[in-house]
Amino acid sequence: MLKEYSLQTSKRNEMKNITQMVYEAIEEAKFSKGYAIVYCPHTTAAITINEGADPDVQKDIINGLEKLAPPNAGYFHMEGNADSHIKSSLVGISEIVIIENGKPILGMWQKIFFCEFDGPRNRHFFVKVQNG
Repeated sequence: MLKEYSLQTSKRNEMKNITQMVYEAIEEAKFSKGYAIVYCPHTTAAITINEGADPDVQKDIINGLEKLAPPNAGYFHMEGNADSHIKSSLVGISEIVIIENGKPILGMWQKIFFCEFDGPRNRHFFVKVQNG
């Protein structure tokens, strides 16, 4: 089963918690065991799994990525968002989540995030749920 979701980002760099949307896709698929692939089709955004209990973790991740790929650092790409492309490549555009007993296996503090690096924008992502 393939499900597409849309979301609106509000900042140039932000992490939006999409865990509930992934849970919904898994519930709709009605698979007891398998996996879900969460995929972002954008070159300046990403998907990651990390701590969701403390919002400062997301701030730290964004700040750390800013240090690795600061804006306006003399890049060749002329659109002004080369740092966004680099951040997307560093984080990655997909995650795989194992499904057991109809639920995703995530650690106690883990959440799934859509990472925006060139916002604000209207974005979308996909969740592919496979039986297995």
